Amino acid sequence: MSKDQIIKRNLDLLNEFMKIAFDQPDILDRIPNNAELVILPENDPELYKANMKIKRSLEKKGKEFVVVRMKKQERIPPPEIELMHIANSV
Repeated sequence: MSKDQIIKRNLDLLNEFMKIAFDQPDILDRIPNNAELVILPENDPELYKANMKIKRSLEKKGKEFVVVRMKKQERIPPPEIELMHIANSV
């Protein structure tokens, strides 16, 4: 997996985490301000492995981090968007 793929998939995962945090804001209180967030997707072995490398790197550097284990949600089809033309009233 390329670095760009890891970044994109982690951004998608972070988006899912933030949706959960929006519904349960107390989750964010459990993450220290200076801590790195490492999300381990239990149903994405390839990204799990890549993020474990990041976790080990943070450990070696002595950095503070929080590990979140969660299942990556299945993709939902994007909504249909219809562009409506509204005539300007004169």
